[in-house]
Amino acid sequence: AGFRRSMRLCRRKSRTNQQLCYARCPSSCYSALAAPYEEVVRYQRQPSDRNRLIILVGPAGVGVNELRRRLIASNPREFQSAIPHTTRVQKSYEMNGREYHYVSKETFENMVYSHRMLEYGEYKGYLYGTSIDAVRTVLDEGKICVIDLEPQ
Repeated sequence: AGFRRSMRLCRRKSRTNQQLCYARCPSSCYSALAAPYEEVVRYQRQPSDRNRLIILVGPAGVGVNELRRRLIASNPREFQSAIPHTTRVQKSYEMNGREYHYVSKETFENMVYSHRMLEYGEYKGYLYGTSIDAVRTVLDEGKICVIDLEPQ
């Protein structure tokens, strides 16, 4: 990440300033052998800052879902998960808006095509996904939204 960040900073400069950019960035920025280092510090949220979205990414079986659950359980007043959407049939003990937002396949696809879904996928013939509105709902409540994704 540090190497790519250095490259991006240099690319932002105009062509006229390109020589100055190369002078500012040490040659190790462009060397694949360089060990990039970026200092990590604790994020200090200011009262005027909006809460952030935390996305945990990992393949099935590595524990990102469990990590999300433990994080929310550790401080439910600060962390919350967004309620996902699905085209799956609602079960008798489930409530719309609690486990999932149950929508038709046409509605779900319309949300995808209108770029209202942050992420989505298919499992056993049903569509599942997290809408931008669901994330905003959590953030508007003053909580940090935590979701987990499995890369496809």
